Amino acid sequence: MATAVRVERKKQFTFRGKTLDELKPLDIREFARYLKSRERRTIMRNFDVVERFLKKCKKKEKIRTHNRDLVIVPQMIGLTIYVYNGKEFTPIKITAEMLGHRLGEFAVTRRQVKHGAPGIGATRSSAALSVK
Repeated sequence: MATAVRVERKKQFTFRGKTLDELKPLDIREFARYLKSRERRTIMRNFDVVERFLKKCKKKEKIRTHNRDLVIVPQMIGLTIYVYNGKEFTPIKITAEMLGHRLGEFAVTRRQVKHGAPGIGATRSSAALSVK
């Protein structure tokens, strides 16, 4: 009696039909052809900004930036980039699934509201309470 052996294969990541190994050697403008129109337009207009950022990434080990509208390209995969969210720098580990998105999408600028107890003068009934 034969026993069935189940072989699990890890699904290889593809971006618009291209594997990560095919995307890494591409120039930034060549990679832009695989993006959606808004990101493609941004990269084609500002490819020099992306190239300067990548040069800065090679020099430093801790990359801090305020540039939240930078489109993520394959050369950034594996880096940890600290993106400013208006108060502090949030560390973001770049993965393959983030390709074509912007850095600011992963550094949340607004926190969830947690309400506490109301203070004195917050409601009309609190005016009747004594201050002692």
